[in-house]
Amino acid sequence: MTDFTFEGKQRTLFLGMMAVGLVCLVATFFAEDAGHHARFWSNFLHNSVFFTGVAFTSLFVYCAFTTAYAGWYTVMKRVWEAYAQFLIVGLVFMLIIAAGVFLHWHHLYHWADESLLDPSNPDKYDAVLAGKSSFLNKYWYGIGTLLIVGTWYVFATRIRSISLDEDRSGTTEYTHHSRLRRWCAAFLPIAGFSSAAIIWQWVMSIDSHWYSTMFAWYTTASWFVSALCLTILTLIYLKSKGYYNNLTDEHLHDLGKYLFAFSIFWTYLWFSQYMLIWYANNGEETIYFHTRINEYPVLFYGNLLINFVLPFLVLMRNSTKRKYGTLIFVSVMVLFGHWWDFFQMIKPGVNPHAGAHGDHGGHADHGHGHDHAHDVAHAVADHAEHASNFASGFTIPGLLEVGTFIGFLGLFLYVAFAQLAKAKLEPENDPYYAESLHHHV
Repeated sequence: MTDFTFEGKQRTLFLGMMAVGLVCLVATFFAEDAGHHARFWSNFLHNSVFFTGVAFTSLFVYCAFTTAYAGWYTVMKRVWEAYAQFLIVGLVFMLIIAAGVFLHWHHLYHWADESLLDPSNPDKYDAVLAGKSSFLNKYWYGIGTLLIVGTWYVFATRIRSISLDEDRSGTTEYTHHSRLRRWCAAFLPIAGFSSAAIIWQWVMSIDSHWYSTMFAWYTTASWFVSALCLTILTLIYLKSKGYYNNLTDEHLHDLGKYLFAFSIFWTYLWFSQYMLIWYANNGEETIYFHTRINEYPVLFYGNLLINFVLPFLVLMRNSTKRKYGTLIFVSVMVLFGHWWDFFQMIKPGVNPHAGAHGDHGGHADHGHGHDHAHDVAHAVADHAEHASNFASGFTIPGLLEVGTFIGFLGLFLYVAFAQLAKAKLEPENDPYYAESLHHHV
């Protein structure tokens, strides 16, 4: 079958998942009595960034394969086209976060406190944040989010439109594909620059004194592995329902190889970022890892266990990448693992109960116009003193966090399945379709 029907049972399941997520978000909001609802807003930011990134990397890799004249993925490309359409939802969610920065609904970002940028108030003045204020400010956050994610969505809709026009054209001529390739090639450099800039804003600036030149690579790799996991799960599910009869074990084997390879690549980036910061021993940078190792050891070491050790050991054997049960197990665990990865990127910087956090939205209060090295040393000591603090929804994900993840996942799949129902699952007029059907390792 090439015409997908979005069944009532599937709609009910996804709506049920969304209902669980909504209930968990509401419960999180009203369960807090202080901290400007830090748990609610950090959960909302966490899941919005995670699923918006999955949609973005689905489009990015689609464009990369198209530009590289790849053919093997053609039979399944409708899935990535559908995933990319979630970008409009992600844009709305991230604009809500941006509105919160403008209207002071939340204190997720230390740099949003404008009193820290006033040199006439030496007791609060933060020279480091003042130096970054041309980039870390509410205007660039809001306008940048609108322009960047809006641009991604424009490319996603245009590329999908050309692809669907190719289906309706009734011909396998190269005309449509040539236009598609031009749009894909144009998107790649735009995506490369803009994704780095916006992830610095959305996530890295939560720990506003910290920076890493490898952070954009690291987060994009995490997004891509998550997209691969969702792709494998979606394809196996649809195949079990009688769709994608032309999808073979070789296609799934290739996806399994990508999952294996990019799990190792993600680990390489994790190690490189950690090693460079450890070797430099710059207090302004090392405080990021010191906090996570000492105050959040379950998050820190669990991240490596789920996202490297598990896929490495299970997928190392060639045969496991052709077994549906193994692929499903690894994909579910690693998808959750990279959601966990973003949790540990965001939550320690937001946690209003961590030892070194002051009164500025749960961030380490150091470097305000005097001896920065002294402040960092004080922050490290303070972190160590309070390392035993446990904050629900911050130290490790709680039931409300998992429920919120389920809700966002249900929304993502609802959007994707609705898009899949609007076109044939297999692009039969794509000039590389025949090559994809005869794909062999």
